[in-house]
Amino acid sequence: MGKDYYKILEVDKNADDEALKKTYKKLALKWHPDRHKNDSDKETAERKFKEISEAYEVLSDKDKRQIYDAYGEEGLTGAPPQGDGSGFPGGFGGFPGSNVKYTFSTGPGGSRGFTPSNPNDVFGEFMKHFGGMSNDDDDPFGGFSGFRQGSFGKNARGTGRTGMFQESFGARTPSEANTEVVKPIALTLEDLYKGVTKKMKITRKLFDSATSKQVTADKVIELQVRPGMKAGSKFRFANSGDELPNGVSQDVVFVLEEKPHQIYKRDGDNLIMTLSITLVEALSGFKKPIQTLDGRTLAISSKNIIQPDQEQRVLGEGMPTKDPSRKGDLIVKYKVQFPTRLTDKQKEEIRKVLDSSL
Repeated sequence: MGKDYYKILEVDKNADDEALKKTYKKLALKWHPDRHKNDSDKETAERKFKEISEAYEVLSDKDKRQIYDAYGEEGLTGAPPQGDGSGFPGGFGGFPGSNVKYTFSTGPGGSRGFTPSNPNDVFGEFMKHFGGMSNDDDDPFGGFSGFRQGSFGKNARGTGRTGMFQESFGARTPSEANTEVVKPIALTLEDLYKGVTKKMKITRKLFDSATSKQVTADKVIELQVRPGMKAGSKFRFANSGDELPNGVSQDVVFVLEEKPHQIYKRDGDNLIMTLSITLVEALSGFKKPIQTLDGRTLAISSKNIIQPDQEQRVLGEGMPTKDPSRKGDLIVKYKVQFPTRLTDKQKEEIRKVLDSSL
């Protein structure tokens, strides 16, 4: 029979997928080599973690499990099964009454059959697909408390760390290197103009090495937003998030977002606003007060004729820049309001005035 995968995973032969996932989580956490780097169980952990991953890989796959149940480990590896000599040299044509077909690849020296995957890959794939799906408070693979967790394999970055698991079984997979959790933080344009300090209280999940259970701990993170910072700017706090089962703690990344403003719109270092003026003001001049983002009153004026959709640039009244000695500009877009109706007398008077000025 070879290896008893059911015994290795501590489940009975009728265990369903959920039971397999649950026990694999528990055992993978218990025997993960990264959690036994410096103790006497180092070699035992490496061996058991490898066996656990192999057992889960077989039993969680419907076809492999069916072959294993019928022929044991020998059926998977391509070796002739004990007893019945009607085995499968170099291949395996299926089960009586079954549509399952398992073909073994061959190479120099004969058939080689099923080869267990790197346990790192098995663990990483499990994390990617099932790591954040449990509603169990004791789930060691739960997501970062109170935050939206970034999609595994997309926005995560490698940690660059090495550990016993890497040394024993090869480089970490992208799934294992998912140590980044992203949280957007929306700020007003005034905050981005003047700069602001934001204190964020987070709740993170950690593992108690003595009990191998999850515990929670609060942490206050302080964001120093400098004047002029832009939407999309990132604040990374290394190792401040949840501790993953492989012993690596997530980085917490805050990404600045800009709240819509009633008056201003940002364009790089410049500010853009739309200013409505009447037709009379467009033709004869005007002076209008506006409030700046830092609370000052700024007078916008013109003595010239303003055309519809004309723009005026006010130098140095935009957003702060990296250079403290300069700022962007304020771009004023004029919207000329035309009268909705005029009397015949008014039309005649306007015609006389305009005709004489052309």
